[in-house]
Amino acid sequence: MKRILIAAVAVAFASPAFANNCPNEIKAIDAALQTASIDAAKKAQVTKLRNDADTAHKAGNHAASMKASGDAKALLGIK
Repeated sequence: MKRILIAAVAVAFASPAFANNCPNEIKAIDAALQTASIDAAKKAQVTKLRNDADTAHKAGNHAASMKASGDAKALLGIK
């Protein structure tokens, strides 16, 4: 029972920090897109993932936002 309580507290404190990183991830994608040497199809895919991340963030779904951001960054080859 104690472990469950500790896990719940950890998630409660981690969620706001996780949520506040979404805009930074989206900004990193925007910056990388400016100089990326990728074909139009891949650029369209990255742009869609970036927009999905922004939409999810604004809707409060930060896990989905971070997932979409991570996928976009992977396609761009950035960490």
